[in-house]
Amino acid sequence: MLLVSEGAGIHRAIPVTPPPWVGSVGLTIAVGIAYFLAAWLSFALAMEPNGVSAFWPAAGFGVGVLLGLGSGARWPVIVGVFAATIAVNVSSGRHSWSMIIFAACNAGEAVFIARLVEHFFGPSFNLDKLQRVLGLFAAAVVGLALSGIVGALSYKMSDNLTEPVLTIWYHWIVAGTLGVIAVAPLIIQLPAALRAPPPWDELIEGAGALVALVAATEIIILALPQTWWEMSVLVTLLFPLLLWPAARCQPVFSAAAVFVVAFLIVLSITFDIGHFNKANPPLDGLVLSARISIFGVAFCALVLASLFAERRQREADLVASEARLRMAQRSTGVGIWDRDWRSGALRWTPELEEIYGLEAKSVRTYSDFRDRVHPDDIENLEACRDAAIRKRERYLLEFRIIRPSGEVRWVASTGSASYDPITGEPIRVLGNNFDITERKRAEERQKMLMAELDHRVKNALARIGMLVTSTRKEGTTIDNYVSSLQGRIQSMAVAHSLLSQSGWQDVGLGALVGKQLAPYASGSNVTIEGEDIMLGPAAIQALAMSLHELVTNAAKYGALSKPDGQVAVSWDNRSNGDAAASLVLVWQERGGPPVAAKVSSGYGTRLIRDLIPYELGGAVDLAFAPDGVNCRIELPLERI
Repeated sequence: MLLVSEGAGIHRAIPVTPPPWVGSVGLTIAVGIAYFLAAWLSFALAMEPNGVSAFWPAAGFGVGVLLGLGSGARWPVIVGVFAATIAVNVSSGRHSWSMIIFAACNAGEAVFIARLVEHFFGPSFNLDKLQRVLGLFAAAVVGLALSGIVGALSYKMSDNLTEPVLTIWYHWIVAGTLGVIAVAPLIIQLPAALRAPPPWDELIEGAGALVALVAATEIIILALPQTWWEMSVLVTLLFPLLLWPAARCQPVFSAAAVFVVAFLIVLSITFDIGHFNKANPPLDGLVLSARISIFGVAFCALVLASLFAERRQREADLVASEARLRMAQRSTGVGIWDRDWRSGALRWTPELEEIYGLEAKSVRTYSDFRDRVHPDDIENLEACRDAAIRKRERYLLEFRIIRPSGEVRWVASTGSASYDPITGEPIRVLGNNFDITERKRAEERQKMLMAELDHRVKNALARIGMLVTSTRKEGTTIDNYVSSLQGRIQSMAVAHSLLSQSGWQDVGLGALVGKQLAPYASGSNVTIEGEDIMLGPAAIQALAMSLHELVTNAAKYGALSKPDGQVAVSWDNRSNGDAAASLVLVWQERGGPPVAAKVSSGYGTRLIRDLIPYELGGAVDLAFAPDGVNCRIELPLERI
């Protein structure tokens, strides 16, 4: 962190990121120190007369770092292992050219084993699967066998050993493999455990298991008999304590258990602790016993840890899968059931109870659901279901249920059976139910709409037929006839357009009046007043035709035929004493041509006076006053 002054006593902290090589150098030094200490401890147990170490835990450091940190740690491991090998050889008195070869073999085997594991199992390697544990064991043997060829020949030529090359090669492989499987797993698992630390209860339990394992190992080492083969039963005696962290904790605790036990065994032999006395029994026997114990502990602990880790992962995947399925069921409202056809036992999901409107956990048997089926549907439902099962067919049935509240709802049920392979009888039926009430209601609405549409089309066609006939009776010319007919049909189209926009629900009276007068409105020649009132389809259609006749008459002969003419339309709710409330619409014309004392009654006049009373039960007062046409239309609100 760097502090930068900005004046006036103000300082700002700027984070300083170290260059990448700093981390690489630190890792190189750490690997070198760890490798040196492990190798120095191993030289204390060199096998005579070949001089090869009985245990080589140092091999596990390089492999573990490469697999735990990835390919970015390759050069720090190579340099650290190479330098540590040179240093430990010099400190032990070997100054020949062979130590360069040993350093190259140690660094090369670590890289080769890590690359071999990554090739087969990918870069993100851990020990949570059995095949990966076995793969690490196999890669260690292969890598050490290859490096051991060069190492054994170097030992033979540089130190003039009398031992056969195969014997030296064998000890090289065994010592290095034990080092890899004892040390590398802990280093591999540590980064993952640090990135996702285990819960506190698991951490405490795992630490307790390791403490118990250390205590038990020391007790067993101190109490072991002198015979080497009896010392090899260590893994059997420690099995319960190895099973504990494997079954209850993450694999890192089992890897730590292997490391601790291996370290205690090697330490006991190196420093003559307990019955691991190099003189009695001979060192060869102690080494063989220790190798068997370390391999047995490592194999047992890591295999158990991987198996339990796989099981926990499968359980977690199963829980996640069930959670996704439950979420899907809740979102879709599908209730799943499973019925034993022989015993009648039934299992179901909570969604099935919700569909039937039953309280959670109140259902005990199939009859609890059956009792809720509509009495008119139960016989047909069971007959169709049983017939489909006998025919070995999948069925889909729709029926009604009656909820405890009395509400009737529609349910669809689909299912299929499994059969006894010997008798062919059904033994189990698996299916699901889902609520289709809304779909059924939509179907009913669609039927009603189709019926309503059919009625409206027929009604419209009847009106058009009436207009065609009535307009023709006016005795006008063909051009006037076509113009009048088009205008009247257009008035119907305006009403239909407004109703269509509202979904054939109520339409505002103001919108209807405005639509009819819009072609003739210019400036202030039209005045529309009144609180907007919603009218039903029948009222809208009747008023549309009546207003059209008034507008047409005003445009041809009345106020709308003169530039200074005016038309005022107003309406209001009124209540006449005890009578029902009504809507009163008033049409007034001013400033038009003088109206003749006597006006012939044509189809338009008759339509205005007769249509409203006939279809809406209203009243019309149409007056041709000298100063302009006045029309008063009164409609009962209960009809419109």
